[in-house]
Amino acid sequence: MRLMRDLQNPSLIVIKAGLFLLLALLASGILAVTELTSRGVLLLVIAIWASCRFYYFAFHAFQHYVDPSYRFSGLLSLISHLRKHHKDRKGN
Repeated sequence: MRLMRDLQNPSLIVIKAGLFLLLALLASGILAVTELTSRGVLLLVIAIWASCRFYYFAFHAFQHYVDPSYRFSGLLSLISHLRKHHKDRKGN
């Protein structure tokens, strides 16, 4: 069962990307202002970098190197796929 359809409208994809960027900038800005210490900024940079690397793994490395037959549609799809794959391996 799919919870959401794939977003295919190019204009909506661009709007969605822009909203994610705006959210990231707002959250980062608020954190940088409220935690304006070198430690707070460093932790923010590390969190952003780690999130980007996770995204790369979840949507590129997994599909190209772990399971080339898998086609993702989001994190919930990936989690569902991993659970199913884990159950299949446990049952064998």
